[in-house]
Parts: sequence; C-alpha cells; structure tokens
Amino acid sequence: MFGNLKPQAPDKILALMGEFRADPRQGKIDLGVGVYKDPTGLTPVMRAVKEAERRIWEAETTKSYTALTGEPAYLDALSAMVLGRTRDSDRTAMLSTVGGTGAIRQAFEMARMGNPDLTVHVSDPTWPNHVSMLKFMGLPFVEYRYFDSATRGVDFEGMKEDLARAKKGDLVLLHGCCHNPTGANLTLEQWAEVVAILERTGAVPLVDLAYQGFGDGLDEDAAGTRLVVSSLPDALVAASCSKNFGIYRERAGLLMVQVADPAQRELAQGALAFLGRQTYSFPPDHGARIVQTILEDAALAADWRAELEQVRLGMLSLRQQLAAELRSLTGSDRFDFIELHRGMFSRLGATPEQVQKIKDDNAIYLVGDSRLNIAGLNRDSVPVLARAIVEAGV
Repeated sequence: MFGNLKPQAPDKILALMGEFRADPRQGKIDLGVGVYKDPTGLTPVMRAVKEAERRIWEAETTKSYTALTGEPAYLDALSAMVLGRTRDSDRTAMLSTVGGTGAIRQAFEMARMGNPDLTVHVSDPTWPNHVSMLKFMGLPFVEYRYFDSATRGVDFEGMKEDLARAKKGDLVLLHGCCHNPTGANLTLEQWAEVVAILERTGAVPLVDLAYQGFGDGLDEDAAGTRLVVSSLPDALVAASCSKNFGIYRERAGLLMVQVADPAQRELAQGALAFLGRQTYSFPPDHGARIVQTILEDAALAADWRAELEQVRLGMLSLRQQLAAELRSLTGSDRFDFIELHRGMFSRLGATPEQVQKIKDDNAIYLVGDSRLNIAGLNRDSVPVLARAIVEAGV
C-alpha cells in the first residue's frame, strides 16, 4: 500500500524553526516563525484567556460533542466581532473550524462545490500555505500583482489590472489586514476600488482575516472586510483566533459564507455541515469556548481588548525603533517602509544571499524571502538586527 509514497518537500518555515533550535550560538534571534512573542521571548497566555479557562473548568459538566457546525453562541459572538453591523444573519452561513487554516481549507472546498470550474486568484506573494493547499487540492490558481519590491508598498495599479481579468464565479483571495508576508496593506479607499472590480467581474472574494487587532485596531483592521461583505452579494470570510486571543494551539477559527439570497442560506449551511462532517466531524470546542466566554462578558472583553492593544502598540513601537535605527545607520529613509507596514511581518527586500549572510554572521533567522517577524524582536535586539541588515548590504 505505501510503496508509492514519495518524500514531501519540507515546509520552509518549519525547517527554519528546526535549524534555529539546533544552532548552538548564544544570542540567536528567531524572526522566522509567525508567532507573537513578548519582550522576553515568550508567547504568553492572555489574562482574559486564563480567567475564561478557569470559569469553563469550574462550570463544565460534560465533554460531549458540541453542535456539528459549532456552538451557536461562539459563532454569533465571533462573527459579530469580525463583521460588526455589516453582518446579515439572514444571508450568512457559519462553520466553526480547526483554526484559521481550517477555515481557509473549507472555504476552498465550499467554493469548489459552488463552482467546479473556478480559478483562485492569490496575491504575489501570499502565505505559502495558501498555495500549498491549492496545489494539493488540484485547484487552478493565478497570482495577481501585490507587492512592489522597489517601494515595499502595494503595487495597486498592477493589482487592479490583474484582478480585472477574473471571471464570474472565480475566487479572489484577499488578506483582510496585516498582509502576510509583506506587511503592506490596502487603504480603505483602495478596498473600495477592489470592491468595484469584483462587482464588475462577478468574482467572489475570500477574505483571510488572521490578524485582526494586530494592525491599527480591532475595528480598523476589519474595515476592509466589512466593506467587502456589505457591498457584494456573495463573500467568504475566514477568521482566526490564534493571534488576537493568543490561543494558537487551541485551533479556534470561523468560516462565514454570505449568499446573495436568504433562500440560499440553508443550502450553504447544509454544505458547510457536510464539509465539516467529512473532514473532522464535530469541531473542537475548548478554544471556541474561551473566545465565547470572553466576548460575552463585558469585563473580560474589556481586559482582553486592553491587553491586545498593548500587544499592537508594542509591535508599532518596535517598527518605529527599527526604522529609526536603520535611518541613523544608513543616513537614508529607504527603510521607512518598516514603520508604515502593519502586523507581525515586513518583507525587507533582501536577496536570499543577504538573508543567508545575516544568519551566518549574526545568528538572526529570517524566512528566505526576507520576511521578518517584528514580534520576535525586543528593544535590545533591534539595534543588532539593524546593524546586521546594513552589514549584509540590504
């Protein structure tokens, strides 16, 4: 049976994690893995999460299955946080998923059920696992221009030109905020232009919202997603709780499918239930229950928002410090884009050889495309990175 198995290409980021762990050098810095870290290098458990878990532990009387598509209270609470007033319950089907990745995978499956002949349009670059899943599923995809390697900003004219080629019923994958891997985001005005293109072409958006609250704030980071959902008849939104609630290992996510006609909602909900049943049957509940407990309690929600804001502002401060250090070392403003980017990531625009030199000479680990995780830094390591970038000739 297993004689035809072939070696699989290792995930480059996971391989980099293993290389970092094996590096014996003192003072090594991991800026590769996409996980938030505090100034001590720890990915902490948030205060509200600890309190929510305590309440769950005291009140829980059973470990029986939850509902097939997820606990309704969780679905309602999280969808309201993501979509705000733009949520149309009469037109929206929802599925509790195994993290944000599970939401993306089920969104691809749902889109294929709706249109077997679709093509998926993904940004160049995008999160590598987007492309990996599409290849594994055999779904055709094309890239649209997104990142301008000269300015380290969005190539919006190229993006618009490429998206205009999408056909009716195609799927357009958009990053809701804090673009991974570049950190370069659309403005709300640019989001409106994207919506206009989707209206003209009839292509359907899939918004991957993995970092809500890490960029400009909870509501600000969801503004583009809300504009898409409120403006278009059909839309999919995949949300993750890994980053903003810090519950990476609990795998709590949500897929929302908005349909044009309320009469289609039950069909969409049934399709989501079917997909969940075929994939993992009933969804995990512990992480979802944590999120629900926090969002339903005003005091817990306020404390969570306050801690999330500290995380966001801390990353902004590191961006400002790194940009200032590089401005001082180079006597130029060519790295000021780091301060303008949002979320955990920025792409430096370094060559693979320069990334390798930074690692070899300084034990600083970046992804090969020069993506760095801002949250892997602290005030002491920022000057070290800045010098390494300059010495590598970036």
